[in-house]
Amino acid sequence: MVNKIIFVGASTGGTEAIKHFLLGMPANCPPILVVQHMPESFTPSFARRLDSLCAPKVIEAQGNEQLENGTVHIAPGHSHLRVRRGGAGYVTELLTTPPVNRHRPAVDVLFDSAAQVVGRQAIGVILTGMGKDGAQGLLRMRQAGGRTFGQDEASCVVYGMPREAFLIGAVEEQCSLDDMARRILLTLNR
Repeated sequence: MVNKIIFVGASTGGTEAIKHFLLGMPANCPPILVVQHMPESFTPSFARRLDSLCAPKVIEAQGNEQLENGTVHIAPGHSHLRVRRGGAGYVTELLTTPPVNRHRPAVDVLFDSAAQVVGRQAIGVILTGMGKDGAQGLLRMRQAGGRTFGQDEASCVVYGMPREAFLIGAVEEQCSLDDMARRILLTLNR
């Protein structure tokens, strides 16, 4: 049974940040959905590389996958990734609607679905990246009762997206990349 779902957004510097974050996650972690700004030719190999390194299973989302503990879904570079209710729980959904914040996949699309569908059972994580994609969505997640985390400036390659989210009050807790997985795992039991 899925209790919590973790939603992650990143851009510039994010491939290493996501890897670092996932290396801190146990094999039975909550389902994790990830949007990394990346061309579609790179997302399948990115997912395979993470799968070979991390304890949870990592796949490129195809759409309509049931969310299960211990599985990480990476957004494909050609589609927005969302979560929706389906069957007895939640499933992934892919959309080829226009870019948001000049990106497809866009972090805001993922985070907005988390706020609307998952609410207080959602955990939002915004990592290193240029621009402001994900800031408004993370704020909506926090307003919906979800827990929200932002990477701190010192551990970011580019302190853009986390900074924008922090400035508008979307980030409940700011922490270093080294401490992010541990901090999130602590909130699962609260």
